Amino acid sequence: MHEVVVVGCGPTGMMLAGELRLAGADVVVLERRESQELAGSRGGGIHARTIELLDQRGIAERFLTEGRTVNTATFGGTRLDVGRLPTRHPYTLALFQNHIERLLLQWIEELGVPIRRNIEVVGVHADEENVHLRLASGETVQARYVAGADGGRSVVRREAGIGFEGSVATRSSLIAEVRVAEELPTDARIDERGVHGLYPMGEGRARVVVTEAELGPPTPPTLDDLRRELLHVFGTDFGVHDPAWLSRFTDATRQATNYRAGRVLLAGDAAHVHSPTGGLGIGLGIQDAVNLGWKLGQVVRGVSGEDLLDTYHAERHPAGGRALKFTMAQSLFQKAEPRQEALRDLIDEVLRVDDAGSPIAALISGLDVAYDLGEGHPLLGRRMPDLDIIAEEKPVRLFGLMHRARPLLLQFEGPPIDSGHHPERVDYVRARYDGAWELPLLGEVVAPSAVLVRPDGHVAWVGEGSTDGLDAALAKWCGTAAGRAGTVA
Repeated sequence: MHEVVVVGCGPTGMMLAGELRLAGADVVVLERRESQELAGSRGGGIHARTIELLDQRGIAERFLTEGRTVNTATFGGTRLDVGRLPTRHPYTLALFQNHIERLLLQWIEELGVPIRRNIEVVGVHADEENVHLRLASGETVQARYVAGADGGRSVVRREAGIGFEGSVATRSSLIAEVRVAEELPTDARIDERGVHGLYPMGEGRARVVVTEAELGPPTPPTLDDLRRELLHVFGTDFGVHDPAWLSRFTDATRQATNYRAGRVLLAGDAAHVHSPTGGLGIGLGIQDAVNLGWKLGQVVRGVSGEDLLDTYHAERHPAGGRALKFTMAQSLFQKAEPRQEALRDLIDEVLRVDDAGSPIAALISGLDVAYDLGEGHPLLGRRMPDLDIIAEEKPVRLFGLMHRARPLLLQFEGPPIDSGHHPERVDYVRARYDGAWELPLLGEVVAPSAVLVRPDGHVAWVGEGSTDGLDAALAKWCGTAAGRAGTVA
């Protein structure tokens, strides 16, 4: 029996498994695919906050080396400048999913995470002590907890009886990677159906997106379906053949009513599906995983009680819902309809005034996420900036202190915080930072005397000249194991 079984080995499942491994949990990943290879490149792109999370684990450079950075994002027809956001990574990283998965797989293999492949979960039953997974082979796997990262048609979600509510699809699109026999158009086309385009990939291959005339069926599309839609839109099918990948997506938007049902938890597409507009999907799943991983790790290790898991839904459900609203609004503008075009033009006028587009840019990038951890300093509940600090008289990046995914107590001024105030598993660092403290949207904020940073990078407590409230924050977020904190240079 395992402490945690993660069902699904996509980006969300791998990130969650890595986080659990760093937290010291016994975790195994179950995956239907026989290898990590994907048919086609799939989705592409992650935004600033997701890159920050990878940076917190010391692996961002692997992704940055292979991708291409873009300093703008789009809402409606307006290009938004994300380059001015206060982050070390003020850009979107264009990198296809097949490469993202390969790099994440490399990381979790380095961590020693076991993956069982060619495994199909067909049943999930939880009792008071364990979760029992029934496999298509007839085998049963047991775990204390199960995390469903098994996509929009999640078996784990269905078997746990968790609702999946939202807006039904109004249109569908075909997406493919194919060989082409004709010269391709230079620009995408938009009409009353939606957006259509063919994008060269080299060596006679192209990535094709075409919106269907009618909402497509739930069955897999065929090459003839793609040819028919291309012919309707462009008057030619460009001689498409030899598809490496052919799929259908819709603008359906749904969210799990609860991200936790006892010993069963959901993350990524198992918890929310939406139009791929804006490229938020992979990042949302990774952010779910990083929020959940350390919490579940502390619970299975007996450091924290089960009530810590309730904060996962409380924090990530609103964050996911806000992102889903953005994708719904953005998809509205992806067809030529006079009333929608009029609205898009008016929004464009508004967003071009001064810095009016910053809130949407921060939303797209994920840098605006602020968990409700109570009243107090503006840092509370927000992600900790990656400061260039001085610790033990050495220059160090703050994210460099977070590679082990441990809570971090940073003190900038005042007498040393007594070791009796913090548990053993908290890294305690006395640091110096002389620059301005700047947060997305809020600008400069008053410098704190100390901060408690959770393993996911969000600030759980802010010292303003005293340790008031520190014990309560440590008990809630870091568990009850007492002892001397580790010291990190």
